[in-house]
Amino acid sequence: MSEQSGEHAAGRKGLLRPRLNRGQLIVAVLCAVLGFAVAAQVRSNDKDTKFATARQDELVGILGDLSQRSDRLRSDIRDLDATKSGLQHDAQGQAALEDARRRATTYGILAGTLPATGPGIELTINDPQGRVRAASLLDTLEELRDAGAEVVQVGDVRVGVSTYFTDPSGGGVMADGHLLTPPYRFLVIGDPHTLATAMNIPGGVLRTLHNSGADGVVAQREKITVQAVRSP
Repeated sequence: MSEQSGEHAAGRKGLLRPRLNRGQLIVAVLCAVLGFAVAAQVRSNDKDTKFATARQDELVGILGDLSQRSDRLRSDIRDLDATKSGLQHDAQGQAALEDARRRATTYGILAGTLPATGPGIELTINDPQGRVRAASLLDTLEELRDAGAEVVQVGDVRVGVSTYFTDPSGGGVMADGHLLTPPYRFLVIGDPHTLATAMNIPGGVLRTLHNSGADGVVAQREKITVQAVRSP
């Protein structure tokens, strides 16, 4: 075969070889992507159809397990609700108990059946000439109450709403039937500044005591302890 014939044969083979244009190439790529998506979907469907292809006894077992888990969860929820309700009840009961205790303490202090501690004043009335009478101590107590005294002890007597003073025949002053002798000592719980100011106002208790020959001394205290109590 001549060289020219070989060239003609090669030209014919080149004409017979398929050539892909741009559109065909895009179609080929899309087909490949579509094939991959179809394969992925098939695998997903295989997983989703797991229960559909399971035997009846397998399904019964799965449902039974799910039912048991659901029952356990419901039981846990009920237990947690009961615990929550119990805690809330205990908290409310404890708060009510604490409030009742505070009220009982307050009432006990006001009634004079419990000791008390707080800021206040100590009032000492010296009576070297023995001229202080029951009326003077009563006026002193009333002045203290008007100034906001919360708790008062005079001598060893816890002052209450029914406290009274009398003059015995042998000297001194009686408070609720108990003999007080000078110096007369008042322990008073309340605002120290207010109480001290009330005692020292012009024409007040201390001036009256001074005019009768007695001497009253007021000392403000950060802590006054009243130990005397009244019988319930």
